[in-house]
Amino acid sequence: MQRRAYAPAAALAAAVLTTALAGCSGDSASGPGGDDSKPGQLGASASGGAPGKYRTLPEPCGYVSPATLRRMLPGAEDESEEEAERRYRGQATITYDTDRRVGCRWKLETPEGTRHLTVDFERVVSYQTDLSDEDRARQLYARLATAANIPAAASASPSTGTSPSAAASAGAKPQGGAGDRKQSAPVSGAPTPSSTAGSGTPGGSAGKGTDAELAPRVLDDLGDDAFVDDELATTGTGVHRDIKVVFRSSNVLVTITYDQWSTDKAHIPSSADLQGKAQALARELDAGHFGN
Repeated sequence: MQRRAYAPAAALAAAVLTTALAGCSGDSASGPGGDDSKPGQLGASASGGAPGKYRTLPEPCGYVSPATLRRMLPGAEDESEEEAERRYRGQATITYDTDRRVGCRWKLETPEGTRHLTVDFERVVSYQTDLSDEDRARQLYARLATAANIPAAASASPSTGTSPSAAASAGAKPQGGAGDRKQSAPVSGAPTPSSTAGSGTPGGSAGKGTDAELAPRVLDDLGDDAFVDDELATTGTGVHRDIKVVFRSSNVLVTITYDQWSTDKAHIPSSADLQGKAQALARELDAGHFGN
């Protein structure tokens, strides 16, 4: 009879324990992480700043016209039609999120030297509630202009109220001014590929030596913000000039890099020629609105 008296007590204790465990389980489910959300999901779903104009990016290798590629990569006239088609098809840049960044590159090798062309598109998205996509893109553009030491940038940065050029002056001594470069004779007449515009320092060093009119600078007639950079360098095997055009259109940043390598050190790639072609391509891309 005594053993039967203990049975209800044991059952009551088990019931209390079950209730306590259920309460703990319920608290855990309703606490942080109880909704099984992935890290960062809250920030992505929270209401951010104003969305940018562009929600997509183009297919980069097909966005540059064949006629433009033939102008920028000359010297393949002796190639077969199949070889030319393969060359101008380009090679897509490897990216991990084609919704946010895409690119393509082309290369042409001749006995006289090599040319490379790369086009990169970046769609900027801001996850800050007080910063729009376009303002974030403006900040990133200012950072690129600062890194390139581009003087006299016209547009102001929304976060600091200062222009990219002012930021460049604060962060480093500008090297883009005409007084900081070796000057060659003023540009006269139509540019030719053998133009000696610009000067580099022998022995493998690089410099931004161009005519004052072609010095790294802001471009006022391209996108919302734009600049062109120009560097010349000599190595033991030749000389090369590297052109970079960066422009922003709303929340998309476009970077064009275009260089020419010459195996003949007496044949300095023309700054005017390369800059002109790179800027023409930039305007072609900007006019296409590259997204929607």
